[in-house]
Amino acid sequence: MNPSERIDALRAEIEAHNYAYYVLDEPSVPDAEYDRLFRELEQLEADHPHLVTPESPTQRVGAPTRDGFPTVTHEVPMLSLGNAFSADELAQFVRRVQERLDKAGNSTTLQFCCEPKLDGIAVTLHYEQGRLVRAATRGDGAAGEDITANVRTIQSVPLKLRAEGWPEWLEVRGEIYMPRAGFEHMNERALAQGEKTYMNPRNAASGSLRQLDPSVTRQRPLEFCAYGWGVIRQPQTTLPDSQYERLHLFHQWGFRINPDMQRLQDLSQLQDYYDRLAAKRDQLPYEIDGIVYKVDAISQQDELGFVSRAPRWAVAHKFPAQEALTVLDKIDFQIGRTGAVTPVARLQPVQVGGVTVSNATLHNMDEIARLDLHEGDTVIVHRAGDVIPKVLGAVVEKRPPGARKVPLPERCPICDSTITRQEGEVVARCTGGITCGAQRLEALKHFVSRRAMDIDGVGEKLLQTLIDSGRVLYFSDLYRLQRDDLLQLDRMAEKSADNVLAALAASKNTTLPRFLFALGIREVGETTARNLAQYFGDLDRLQAAGVEDLEAVPDVGPIVARHIKAFFEQEHNREEIRALIGQGVHWPAEAAPTIDDQPLAGQTWVVTGRLEGATRDEVKADLQTLGARVAGSVSSQTTCLIAGPGAGSKLTRAEELGVEVIDEAEWLRRRSQWLEDDQ
Repeated sequence: MNPSERIDALRAEIEAHNYAYYVLDEPSVPDAEYDRLFRELEQLEADHPHLVTPESPTQRVGAPTRDGFPTVTHEVPMLSLGNAFSADELAQFVRRVQERLDKAGNSTTLQFCCEPKLDGIAVTLHYEQGRLVRAATRGDGAAGEDITANVRTIQSVPLKLRAEGWPEWLEVRGEIYMPRAGFEHMNERALAQGEKTYMNPRNAASGSLRQLDPSVTRQRPLEFCAYGWGVIRQPQTTLPDSQYERLHLFHQWGFRINPDMQRLQDLSQLQDYYDRLAAKRDQLPYEIDGIVYKVDAISQQDELGFVSRAPRWAVAHKFPAQEALTVLDKIDFQIGRTGAVTPVARLQPVQVGGVTVSNATLHNMDEIARLDLHEGDTVIVHRAGDVIPKVLGAVVEKRPPGARKVPLPERCPICDSTITRQEGEVVARCTGGITCGAQRLEALKHFVSRRAMDIDGVGEKLLQTLIDSGRVLYFSDLYRLQRDDLLQLDRMAEKSADNVLAALAASKNTTLPRFLFALGIREVGETTARNLAQYFGDLDRLQAAGVEDLEAVPDVGPIVARHIKAFFEQEHNREEIRALIGQGVHWPAEAAPTIDDQPLAGQTWVVTGRLEGATRDEVKADLQTLGARVAGSVSSQTTCLIAGPGAGSKLTRAEELGVEVIDEAEWLRRRSQWLEDDQ
């Protein structure tokens, strides 16, 4: 491709990105990619000046105004800033300023007004007689959009100037942006309501500011910060000949200015300011993408003047890009220590935030669906500070033919166990438990813990050593350890080995609740394990129980019941239980319920609504003591429903089926009678 063809291609691509960003509020590439394209075009036009045309993106600031807002012509153009991407380019800027002022004889006391470069939307506010009369976007620099109605909803924009001394006509320029906390809250709310989310605070600010309905803008957490001015007419007093002091005067009139703004002198101070702000960039309550340096003296600014699209007296020193484009080669699935399945993006290596990024977490399958990711997509990757890299979305226009969506795998890539995702849950999980190498250490730590099998002296470090040596892969392997196995480990003395073996031997004599808790069944804590043991009385009966049987146990709802059922359906879990028992793990028999001669034997009861005299679990326990089976839902097999205030669908269902319904008072009366009869 010759220079002319490359220039045409770059102009077309940049204009497309301008349209997406300025008109549609849907940026198609990160800033770093846009800057790279723009700088390439600038260099080509500098090398081939005869190819420069007035329509080139380098010859204007932004993009045309969009339909829906009246056009405002800027009396003083709103220019963009030149960029410095390195310390050398910043030094060149300072040298150029110094040389020009030296030639003009106006170089005394060269100072710079320095402030963070807010990542938002440039706007201009017009005040007449101290009252806001108009607000407009920058647009293409010559003309923007009238957004007065929307801007009036922003609390940090003064509708009337404060104090005194302000000009009859004042045009204040600045940035409208969205703080991080407000952005996160807005996106969380949008996700919960199934609405569109924004990629970053700048896009959110742009989209919020350009709403045709000001009541929508009012609900968005927007802020305004002043950084300059346009036309000023009939000032009541002489304005300071200083960028820094003039902005502080604006602050007295009611405008927010950046608290980190400083007035500095030499290059070393400028670079130190840049380094300090870069170090705390990710802790600021708003996003910034660099530092703006402006010659402080207004008289020196006037002397330096402008080039076609930017002032000579200011420059933006950009931070390393926190977003970049790369290609998503494939999506792998990792298994966490608790069995959670996490998709991971494998990326073509790219520099983001000063480091090379080749992997990024995708969290879960809902995130992949929300971002509409396909293998082979060109994606936008974000990395800030030490934050784990994140994929923000795909550039759909660059999607190759045949790009593949990636489904959730059915089997675990580590142990080949089934992967399940319960209804209503975001995270999918491997059902392998102890048999899955990825979950092994956490499962063993839980198994030996004090409230489980209580194996004293066997901690995380020893377990990891035993796993790494291949001596322990399953719970039952702990009970197969011999003295020589332990003595062969580093730093394992004879006494320590004997203590470990003694603790293992002692732990074999346990209880059924402890054993159930030690197995690590998802969401089965100590209380639930005790209730299961007391209700079923026997491990075999528990393993054979169906979901409805499990739901009859106090503290066991539908979700927990499904987790228990799924655990015992896995043959490898049943094999491990048999192996543990084979190694001598035992417990005394629980008192099995004998309900045949009890008043509610063979009946099924359901409890719903608010109860005042007891908790639902207490009522369930009483029903089970009287011989009833307690179910979680009403069916044709239900004998009676105890309904407190607030009973909903269960009460409706019982009435439809003709099931007897009683209130709490009637339940207490019957309970008292049954207990008296039993005595």
